[in-house]
Amino acid sequence: MKPIQVGLLGIGTVGSGTFNVLTRNQEEIKGRAGRGIEITMVADLNVERARSIVGDGVQVVDDARKVIENPDIDIVIELIGGYGIAKTLVMEAIAAGKHVVTANKALLAVHGPEIFAAASAKGVMVAFEAAVAGGIPIIKALREGLTANRIEWVAGIVNGTTNFILSEMRDKGLDFEVVLKEAQRLGYAEADPTFDIEGVDAAHKVTLMSAIAFGIPVQFDKAYTEGITKLSSVDIRYAEQLGYRIKLLGITKRAAKGVELRVHPCLVPAKRLIANVEGAMNAVVVEADAVGTTLYYGQGAGSEPTASAVVADLVDVTRLHTADPTHRVPHLAFQPGAMSDEAVLPMEEVVTSYYLRMRVADQTGVLTKVTGLLAEAGISIDAVLQRESDEISGEDGNQTDLIILTHDTREGEMNATLEKIQTLPSVLAPIVRIRKEELN
Repeated sequence: MKPIQVGLLGIGTVGSGTFNVLTRNQEEIKGRAGRGIEITMVADLNVERARSIVGDGVQVVDDARKVIENPDIDIVIELIGGYGIAKTLVMEAIAAGKHVVTANKALLAVHGPEIFAAASAKGVMVAFEAAVAGGIPIIKALREGLTANRIEWVAGIVNGTTNFILSEMRDKGLDFEVVLKEAQRLGYAEADPTFDIEGVDAAHKVTLMSAIAFGIPVQFDKAYTEGITKLSSVDIRYAEQLGYRIKLLGITKRAAKGVELRVHPCLVPAKRLIANVEGAMNAVVVEADAVGTTLYYGQGAGSEPTASAVVADLVDVTRLHTADPTHRVPHLAFQPGAMSDEAVLPMEEVVTSYYLRMRVADQTGVLTKVTGLLAEAGISIDAVLQRESDEISGEDGNQTDLIILTHDTREGEMNATLEKIQTLPSVLAPIVRIRKEELN
């Protein structure tokens, strides 16, 4: 059978990895797909660099539309990234009847409903395994492997840059700004790391996982997003003393009144496997009714790990290329008519537990006042730790750090209570609040 022909838009880090993996493992891939898969056309603004990667046997152009317009191209791989021209090209490829494979989580998280609707109307596939957690096959696991299950929650370390920074802060006792500069020097962080360190990249990814896990529309605009820029090495140290580690988690969870969709730093018990994921690695934990808890771990970025997911999507599309579109796995796991209208909860309605750190005057009665306000709000305390501030900061003994772990409470209630506590004259600095997830 004639090999299926693929056009590649953008041959940077992931694009070159995709070409190399597909070329190197051609026979194995052909045996699995049932026919050959060949990249026969590449579009990149740097034509000379692209040609040096793919050689003379592949047509290289500087205009992506030439790839889309080529009637011999069956599948278009979009690796340009971003929301702008990438969206235009993906929509044009779909309109031209081409299947699309993409690693563009930002595009799908923001414009997914429009893109998936267009693909369904045209009878083509949009595959995006590489958009979440690099080489970890978490999209396939959620969409197919766990299809018999009612998924209860998903929690993941899905941004390697922030996990590297937090690992370094814990191991070396350094503050955020110092480690960020080192991460940039080593190439883990971009020159502009905003999407990573503010949690936006993780929110794109957990938005896609939430849609697949619970059959809800892609709703990135409703995701609560909080990054790691305000974390202190002091809190990482205190968390360790309490038996926890701090991780930036993307969390989506079934709740009584809707679906939680949030990204923020979390205290996670050190005994949990996900708490021990270090460096730039990724991991996702899924809790489901039939299978219980499953963990997916691996490299979340990089040329060939991400290329592994891109090529896996190419194989899936090739297998189903001639199938009746109604017999294919839906883009978001659920048939379009079976999608849920369950609401994404505002953060104020989320129920979780908390780590609170207060710099207070070392005076009699301070703890009583603080715990009294918590009690008035119905917020119960799990543990209290008090440390002289000069253990960490070198200040005199007139101040102390008061650390409180709470039991579950509603976020809105906690917000109101912290406002009251902050007004106490004995509270000398802004209160640090980090959410705590047991992941039982």
